[in-house]
Amino acid sequence: MAALEPPGKRTLLLAKLDETCTYLGSTHDLATNRWASGAIDPHGYRNIERFYLDGTTPVWHFAFAGALVEKRITMALGLNETFVRYRVLRAAAPVAFSVRAVVDHRDHHGVTRAGELPKVTAAAGAIEVRFAGADDILYLQANCGGAIVANEWYRAFDLPRERERGLRDREDHVHAATFEFTLEPGQSAHIRAGSVEAAPVNYEDAFEARRTHEAELLAAWRNAQPGANTHNEAAVAQLVLAADQFIVARPSAEHPDGKTVIAGYHWFGDWGRDTAISLPGLSLATGRPEIARAILTTFAGYVDGGMLPNVIPGPGEVPQYNTVDAALWYIEAVRAFQETTGDDGELGVLYDACVAIVAGYRTGTRFGIRMDPLDGLIIAGQTGVQLTWMDAKYGDRVVTPRIGKPVEINALWYNALRSLAFFSRRLKRDGTAYDALADRVRAGFARYVLPGIAGLADVIDGPDGDDTSFRPNQIFAAALPYSPLEADLLRKVVDACGRELLTSHGLRSLAPSDPQYIGIYGGSPEKRDLAYHQGTVWAWLLGPYASAYVRAYGDRQAASVLLDPLLESLGAYGLGTLGEIANGDAPFAWNGAIAQAWSVAEVLRALWRLS
Repeated sequence: MAALEPPGKRTLLLAKLDETCTYLGSTHDLATNRWASGAIDPHGYRNIERFYLDGTTPVWHFAFAGALVEKRITMALGLNETFVRYRVLRAAAPVAFSVRAVVDHRDHHGVTRAGELPKVTAAAGAIEVRFAGADDILYLQANCGGAIVANEWYRAFDLPRERERGLRDREDHVHAATFEFTLEPGQSAHIRAGSVEAAPVNYEDAFEARRTHEAELLAAWRNAQPGANTHNEAAVAQLVLAADQFIVARPSAEHPDGKTVIAGYHWFGDWGRDTAISLPGLSLATGRPEIARAILTTFAGYVDGGMLPNVIPGPGEVPQYNTVDAALWYIEAVRAFQETTGDDGELGVLYDACVAIVAGYRTGTRFGIRMDPLDGLIIAGQTGVQLTWMDAKYGDRVVTPRIGKPVEINALWYNALRSLAFFSRRLKRDGTAYDALADRVRAGFARYVLPGIAGLADVIDGPDGDDTSFRPNQIFAAALPYSPLEADLLRKVVDACGRELLTSHGLRSLAPSDPQYIGIYGGSPEKRDLAYHQGTVWAWLLGPYASAYVRAYGDRQAASVLLDPLLESLGAYGLGTLGEIANGDAPFAWNGAIAQAWSVAEVLRALWRLS
């Protein structure tokens, strides 16, 4: 899956390699395919003896007739370059391999139907696949043996997970060529797939670079937290490696070394909100402040009217600023960076962007975002636009519009004002106006307290009055570094969220007692969008809950135990990483994207703070 215009234009080029081994006169499949007819053929899964992750490298062991074959996939750092290596670990005789390369050319959201075949040629020991109607070329090459051009459609692969989602559930791919080679016991061979003709690296170099990179990641993390004492160090180390997969290049003329964060795989791009929320956990908690610096500097250039875009634009694209919280999360990321590094020089560079954000919110900006002069709180929203992180929309319907004064937006607003006052003092500038406004906001925040009920309203001053739905957004008022809540109310908020929303995989997005609660996320796009923020569990919210818990009760051990179920989930869904969401009903089955940046980041950030 190549990012042909990094970090965008993610395009499927090599769908899979289908392998058959001939050994001692009999054939044994390593591959498995599920067909739309209901058939499963071949049955290579029957030969899988073991699967594991070597760092972030997937490794299979296939056992058949006394032989043992290893397969591992290594991706070259920073390149659209992938190597699949086969090694005979045990055998009494040579093992012959026939490996069919199954290719495609489609967007990572798409599905292919058989049509015009690509042009497949063998040249200089490599296979070139030129796709119809596209300039992109896939190059395939084995380091031994030979290749035979096939160029035929394989039709009607079955896609059962897509069927569950109400999407197109069958797909066609092209069998481009077959590679054939024979290996003696102990020997290995690899097949390279790349988007450029000449391999920039060979397998050995790519593998060693990957190992070195992962060792450096773990060393940086341990150096950043020398006093950390975790009883689950192996799982946390795996999460540190997982964090790296979301940090990608976002070069521009102004910032050729710019960085950004992919919000999740397989479906998300780099989003302003997700990047700002994820930055402390992905970079600061892992001992990589230079990544945070690059991202904060890159994003400062997108501040416009006090806002950051929801989706970071590609070349020639227009930024879309439909988010009320991204800019406020950005200020919190700047605060976390300064606190961690003590870098007042960089703070001076970022200060103007933070000032512009607060100014834009005070005077008013897009989508009705403005400060209410009566109580100092931020009001936002207009019909048909989703501005908060609860942003599900199906067709023209915004599922949770949250027009008015959302609770987490004003918790973030208070945190931003106190942070900017702190920045001003660090830089020897006058920040008294920010502190004075924060005092007003804190007084106004009392309006969220529900009389006679433990907890906070979700939105006040909406078109239909106050929305008292019990949602997890209130936890941020207790979790952010600067909290507008008194200690007794803060504990009540934590207790209420624990009672109504807490699960082993995160916080529910709506209390089960609410008539609008939906406990299972699944079905058609419409059903999934309706459930997305109406009870579905979000893993990333467990980080803020743990932070709020330790603030309320001072029990770091109990707070860290809250995160253990997520650390134990690294083998449950997206292997070696954390998924996006889970069902609100027990047993809280994982769902959504298999790898989500803020899920990984918030566990790392919370553990970092707890240590």
